[in-house]
Amino acid sequence: MSEPLLIPCPHCNGLNRIPGERLGDHPKCGRCKAEVLLSKPFDLKQGDYASQIKGDLPLLVDVWADWCGPCKSFAPIFTQAAAQLSGRCRLAKLDSEANPQLSGQLGIRSIPSLILFKNGREVARQSGALPLPQLLGWLRSQGI
Repeated sequence: MSEPLLIPCPHCNGLNRIPGERLGDHPKCGRCKAEVLLSKPFDLKQGDYASQIKGDLPLLVDVWADWCGPCKSFAPIFTQAAAQLSGRCRLAKLDSEANPQLSGQLGIRSIPSLILFKNGREVARQSGALPLPQLLGWLRSQGI
């Protein structure tokens, strides 16, 4: 029996305690009843940030903008990664244009930028779009 993990809901920010062996069972949020672990990226906004970086599963954030060509070409790769990493890492997209204050707080200088959070702290950062094998390799090098 593995230790339960604390995982924030991507829909309501409620913190859920989920047994490690149940991560593949599509756990539902105790507060809003929506699925907690998505197989696709969710939208991260200024008001959700503090809640979403918490928890026991790492959070990978893709900072992007609608006018950015490399961001648009990277989007399907990021979505593929979310499907492959479900239950091991949560993936979120932060629209830098819609959330300029948070983008500034995070020190975003170029996009796309990837920021990996573990236990509420930034542990790694990568600028630029990556092919899927390199993205997964980079995450493996970070212990994901």
